[in-house]
Amino acid sequence: MLSENAKAEIEQLKGKYPDPKSALLPALYVAQREHGWLSPEVMRDVAEVMDLPPAEVASVASFYTMFNRQPVGENLIQVCTNISCSLLGAEHIVEYLKSKLGIDVGETTPDNKFTLVTVECLGSCGTAPMMQVNDTYYENLTEEKIDRILAELAERKG
Repeated sequence: MLSENAKAEIEQLKGKYPDPKSALLPALYVAQREHGWLSPEVMRDVAEVMDLPPAEVASVASFYTMFNRQPVGENLIQVCTNISCSLLGAEHIVEYLKSKLGIDVGETTPDNKFTLVTVECLGSCGTAPMMQVNDTYYENLTEEKIDRILAELAERKG
């Protein structure tokens, strides 16, 4: 499943570390960038290139929330629900997003544009409530801000 280019990139990453095993996180990023998520087959390919047991690769991928182990939409919305965000309205933000998108947490919209998940601390406690969409933080959220964000994201072409 991994392309030859991805395998070559992972091999190159392995050479950057005294212990090639240290390249596992960047290797998983390469695989996820190529496929959008880490299927069992993709993780097996990573394990083969990394010369690691597949179970070790799967355990690392399952530990970190930045790795998708199931398909996600074009825009992965991660709402922080840790203490600071919760105290400042994260649950309301989640409910509002569910209502606006017509999906539940863990689901993807029928047009494959948005996936909604909740996560633990994203490290932006001073600007709670917040969410991360793909690699972008959106902080001090209100319903109005969410409406603007969703409209902008819906207009973008994948």
